[in-house]
Amino acid sequence: MAITKLDQIFDVVRLKGKKRLVAAYANDSHTIGAVGMAVDMGIIDGILVGDEATIKRVCDEEKIDVKKFRIVQEADEMKAASKAVELINKGEGDILMKGLVSTDKYMRAILNKETGLMPPKAVLTHVTVVEVPTYHKLLVVSDVAVIPAPDFNQKVAITNYVIKVAQSLQIEKPKVAILAATEQMLAGMLACSEAAMISKMADRGQIKGAFVDGPLALDVAIDKESAEIKKIGGNVAGDADCIVFPNIESGNVFFKTCTKLAKGELGAMVMGAKVPCVLTSRGDSVKSKMYSIALAALSTK
Repeated sequence: MAITKLDQIFDVVRLKGKKRLVAAYANDSHTIGAVGMAVDMGIIDGILVGDEATIKRVCDEEKIDVKKFRIVQEADEMKAASKAVELINKGEGDILMKGLVSTDKYMRAILNKETGLMPPKAVLTHVTVVEVPTYHKLLVVSDVAVIPAPDFNQKVAITNYVIKVAQSLQIEKPKVAILAATEQMLAGMLACSEAAMISKMADRGQIKGAFVDGPLALDVAIDKESAEIKKIGGNVAGDADCIVFPNIESGNVFFKTCTKLAKGELGAMVMGAKVPCVLTSRGDSVKSKMYSIALAALSTK
């Protein structure tokens, strides 16, 4: 049965057994709190890389038992990110998590050609699972944070990633909308032509495990009435499980509209590295970080 609420992920993850999470520069209360809650729920063992004195002080202030974590001392922000990646490469962790480290330094540690986490020719992308009160199920969307203007091959990779995440949510055959500004086939609009090619690739079996349709505008992708009025048929229109955005601007605006105006909740991670990498904003809530940890644990082998 498909997972339709973010809270349901926790029960599924528990059945998989504990994963080992390494948090990079885990000097803040939100990161420590989220990792601590995940430890208490029995879904991970937590390793905190950061300034030990700061971590202990935060734990004391938040009344968190510091003994539940393994602490690896590294007070420098960039070195802490690199150390966390090193622990993953040594086989000491299954999930990487961004703590107080800035996103650019976190990504730099992951992308480092000599010491990072990137397999050859891999595409690194950000995948978000959004729960919005006004939609009847979870939405898996990408990319809202990493690739500014994905080319055709990157869009194909992103499509495969959202399918993989949707399947981990027990959606047997996800419905993927390749987004454009219109559902009309306009050859002069790159988003339309590339969406059509990706859709046809799925029809021909080059992309497997999902219904894929595009180009689709947002309204016909998620609203059945709009799809009916515009006479857009198929398996995806009006009932999408996944959305692939044409660029980072459209994805980022959608993502923030869901959370800030529609009061949605989310879990997010970076895919394409050797392990799932939790990437949330430093200002995100403990709940968002918890959902992101659970999502990453769900995606591990």
